[in-house]
Amino acid sequence: MRLGFFGAAGEVTGSCTLVETGDTRFLVDCGMFQGGPEARSKNLRALNFGFDVRKIDFVLLTHAHIDHSGLLPRLAVLGYKGPIYATPATIDLLEVLLPDSAHIQEKEAEWQLRHRHRRGKDERGVPAPLYTVAQALATLDLLRPVAYGEALQLADGVNVRFHDAGHILGSAWLEVTVTGEGRPRKLVFS
Repeated sequence: MRLGFFGAAGEVTGSCTLVETGDTRFLVDCGMFQGGPEARSKNLRALNFGFDVRKIDFVLLTHAHIDHSGLLPRLAVLGYKGPIYATPATIDLLEVLLPDSAHIQEKEAEWQLRHRHRRGKDERGVPAPLYTVAQALATLDLLRPVAYGEALQLADGVNVRFHDAGHILGSAWLEVTVTGEGRPRKLVFS
C-alpha cells in the first residue's frame, strides 16, 4: 500500500490523499487551497494533480468544506468519471457550495478581464476560473450517498465505513480497511 499526499501536507487546506493498494487507487478528499497570497498559485499547480485522474477508482469525501471538496469539479474536467462517496448531508451542501465556488471564480475572472487595462495586462494575464458553474453542476452527478455506519466494499480488499465526526453537517471520519497485501491494515481519515 502507498499513500500520496497532494494537499494539506505542512498546512491545513487542500486536503487530497491518494491511496494505492493492489489494483485499486482512490482519493480521500479533493480540496482547494485557501487563504493567503499563495493559494491561487497552489491551486493552479494542483490543476493536474500529479497523478492520472482517469486511473482513480473512487473518491471518499469527509465533508463539504471547500478545502476538502473544492477541486472535485477539476478532477472531473480532467477525466475522472467514477463515484464520489459522501454522506447525504454532505451531498446536499455540495449542491450549493460547488456551483457557488465556480460562480465566484467566474465573476473574479470577469472582473479581472474588465480591469486588465488598468494593470497593463492583456487577456493572457487574466486568470481563468479553476472550473465553471456548468462543470461544477456536472460533477454533482458523480456523488453517491453513504449513511453513517454503513459498511461498503468498494473494491477487492477495500472496505469503508463513514462515522459521524460532529464537525459540520454531514461530516464524517472514515474507517478504511485494506486487505490483500499481508495482514489487514486500517486507515482512519478525519
